[in-house]
Amino acid sequence: MDWLMSPASVLLDLPGWYLAAVLGTGFFTYYLFEVVKQPVLVCADGKFKDFLSKHVPALQEKYWPSLWCFEARFHTAFASLLRSIQRDIKYKREILNMSDGGHVGLDWLETGCPDGAPIMLILPGLTGDSQSSYVKVLATAANRMKLRVVVFNYRGLGGMSLKTPRTYNASNPEDLSYVVNHVKSQNPGSVLVASGISMGGLLLSKYFSTQQSVPEKPVLAGMVISPPWNVLKAMDNLEKPGLNFFLNRYLASGFMDYRSRHENSLEGPWDMQEILKSKTVRDFDSSYTAKQFGYRDANHYYSDASMHDKLHKIEIPLLSLSAGDDPVQPLAAIPIEEASKSKYVAIAVTTRGGHIGFLEGILPFTYEDYMSRVFTQYFTAILTSGKDLLASMNKHAD
Repeated sequence: MDWLMSPASVLLDLPGWYLAAVLGTGFFTYYLFEVVKQPVLVCADGKFKDFLSKHVPALQEKYWPSLWCFEARFHTAFASLLRSIQRDIKYKREILNMSDGGHVGLDWLETGCPDGAPIMLILPGLTGDSQSSYVKVLATAANRMKLRVVVFNYRGLGGMSLKTPRTYNASNPEDLSYVVNHVKSQNPGSVLVASGISMGGLLLSKYFSTQQSVPEKPVLAGMVISPPWNVLKAMDNLEKPGLNFFLNRYLASGFMDYRSRHENSLEGPWDMQEILKSKTVRDFDSSYTAKQFGYRDANHYYSDASMHDKLHKIEIPLLSLSAGDDPVQPLAAIPIEEASKSKYVAIAVTTRGGHIGFLEGILPFTYEDYMSRVFTQYFTAILTSGKDLLASMNKHAD
C-alpha cells in the first residue's frame, strides 16, 4: 500500500522541481540559523574589550561564510586555492645576519607609504614565506592602509639558504626578538605592530609572553589568525582518520621539501634516514625538531610551544581570530576560559572559517575577505583612536 512506502521512495516520486525546492529550503534554513552567526568575543571586561567592541565592527556583526564552501576542510583548501591566483608581490629584500652565523630574509613592501609610517611585521605559518597566499592578502591589506610591511622569512625559507644546521620552531622566539629589535633600531620613530598566521601566530604570542618585564615594549599590539594554541591537541586532531590526516600529510610534505633543499646543511646528532621516513608532522618533529632543540621527545616540544595555558604572561594587546571548525585546532582546545580572565588577550571565535579560511559572500572572488576586514579594522583602530589607550595598557596593569 502507498502509505507503507519508505521516505526515500516517496522523495524519488516527487517532481524534480519540488524536490529541489525542499532540499534548497532545508539547506538555506541550516545556513541561516546554524552557519551565519556573530563571532563570540572572549576577553576580561576592561579597556581592551571595550575598545574592540567599539572600534572593530566586523566582530559585532554576523559572519556570512561563503555559501557553497563553508565545510571546514573544503573552506580551508578553497581559500588557499583562490588566494594563490594573486600575483606575487615585489618586495625589497633585506638579508639579516644572525649572531650565530645564520641569516633570515626580511621582505619589505613600502609602495606608496610615507617616510616614518607605522610598520606591520607579518609572521607566516609553518612552512610559509612572503609569497604564501594568506601572507599576500594581509600584506596587500596593510599596504592599502599605508603601512610599511615587513615579512619575516624563517631560516631556510623564502628562497634563503641555510647557513647553519639551526632551523626554527614554534617555541623559540629568539630569532623573532632579534628581528624586532633590528627593525626598531633602524626605524626608531616608527610604531611597530605585528600579525602572525597559524604557527606564526603561536610564535608571536610566545614572543609577547617574554616581554612582561620590558618597560618600553617594542611592539605596540598584535593580531594572530588560526593559531594552534594547544599544539598537543592540534597534533591529535591532525592524526584523526580522514581528511584531517591528509592535511597532516600535506604539512609533513612541506617539511620534507625543506629538508631536501637544505640536506647538506642539516648535519647533526640525528638520523637522516629516520627523518626521511616521516609521514606526519609528529614523525618529523620526533626525528628532527625535538632532537635539534634539546627536547626529550615531540610531546615535550609541543608542550613547551603551546600557549593555551600561558596567556596570563601576555601584557601586550593581542587579538586572535579563530574558527570553531578549524581542522587544525579543535574548538575545545581554544583557551576560552583563560582568555576570559585576560585584559590583554581577546579571542574572537567564528562558527565557521576553517584554518586560515574566513572567506565570505556568495562569490568570494576577491581578496577582501572576513580575515582581512577584521585585520584592517583592528589595526586602523589601534593606530588611530586606540593608540594612546593601548600604549598606556602596555605600561601599566589595568
